[in-house]
Amino acid sequence: MFENILGQNVSSQLISDIKAQILAPSMLFQGPPSSGKGTAALELARVISCESDSECAAWNCSCSACSKQRLLVHPDLLCLGSRPFSAEIAASGEALLRDGSVSARLLYIRSVRKLLSRFNPVLWEDEPRGAKISPLVSSIDEELNEFEFLTANFTEQASDTKIIMEQKSMEKFTDGLLKNAYKLEAEGISDNISIGQLRRAASWSRLAPLGRAKLIVMENADRMQDEARNSLLKILEEPPERVKLVLCSSRPGSIIPTILSRLRVYRFVQRDSKDEDDVIRRVFKDSVKDLRINEYLDTFLPVSGETLYGLAAFFAASTVHNAVSIAGKQGRPVSEEMLSLAKSSALKAEHAGYGRPETMAAGLVNTILEEAEKFEIRSLFSRFLGLVLEHVSGNPVPAHNEVWKKNILWADTAVSLYRIRPAQALEKLFSDLSRGLAQL
Repeated sequence: MFENILGQNVSSQLISDIKAQILAPSMLFQGPPSSGKGTAALELARVISCESDSECAAWNCSCSACSKQRLLVHPDLLCLGSRPFSAEIAASGEALLRDGSVSARLLYIRSVRKLLSRFNPVLWEDEPRGAKISPLVSSIDEELNEFEFLTANFTEQASDTKIIMEQKSMEKFTDGLLKNAYKLEAEGISDNISIGQLRRAASWSRLAPLGRAKLIVMENADRMQDEARNSLLKILEEPPERVKLVLCSSRPGSIIPTILSRLRVYRFVQRDSKDEDDVIRRVFKDSVKDLRINEYLDTFLPVSGETLYGLAAFFAASTVHNAVSIAGKQGRPVSEEMLSLAKSSALKAEHAGYGRPETMAAGLVNTILEEAEKFEIRSLFSRFLGLVLEHVSGNPVPAHNEVWKKNILWADTAVSLYRIRPAQALEKLFSDLSRGLAQL
């Protein structure tokens, strides 16, 4: 068990707890982005579902439950929360085209199923947006089923066998599915877990499992509505029998203490560069060096991490310069910290290829939207906002930091939860930040 979790010693702790039958009903897998938390949660689902008499629950177990869990189609698994779906699908598709092995086939299937799992009918019952995205979900599901049918003669035991499909047909298939995946992620995935989906997950958890046990996986669990937190607390306080709950988070400090106190913590670490290279080589069949896995996945996004970093610097520089201008017009003094931030952020923006800071909201927003392809994938907007905070985080004045955090949190929630257009959110964010900083 957990053979597919590379470079993480926490696997030993999980195995030990499972064999000793002391696995907690509710767990937190915490650690850096792309450190294997989500993969470990899915592997845990397979292990606790395994119908084999063996205690090892090997990855290649041939029981029916393990076969379904490997393909992420077991009815006792429910997944919520966001992750880099399209980037993983793109990276897995490239691995399939490069390598064509059965392991690459399974990687590709799982990457698509991770996205489709967020549209489980259990989670979308009576959801207003459900009717709109249902045809797209069905289309991707049909495409994937066709792919599985065409490659059904290959098994995990034939891991050295190449999938035999015409290269052009394979490229056309993966390109078409990826376009649909981008569209589905843009229209259907929110960064925050909603109260409605959590309530439906809670109801699902009270039903008896079809197999040995149920597992609910919540990725980026620190991102949820306030009402959803209260609903989650009810599950944690009275966990149903034969149900396990795994929360995954890179920001455990953002999870409220009353929830944290009810979770057993498993800590995933940042792998060293050698282990990261090994994961990319073994999982994605690529020989890229000196890239973190999340950085590697960023290269498959329609907008690169480097572009987002430069845009974030440009936004930060423009906002601070506008705040300085407003303060000057109002006769207010400008702190040395503000002037220092204006200079440093402008230099970063210039280094990224952007000119002088923009003091007009319309011009700034148009530039950012054009470069970021209008943030059609909503997760890119959250990543952009996170990079803005990264650019301004060195400010030693707590009041300044609070203004940035408060307003960026609003923009993130507005887009990811309330579906406000990124253009509107950016204009308001620029205006509110400029006025708020000018008054300090």
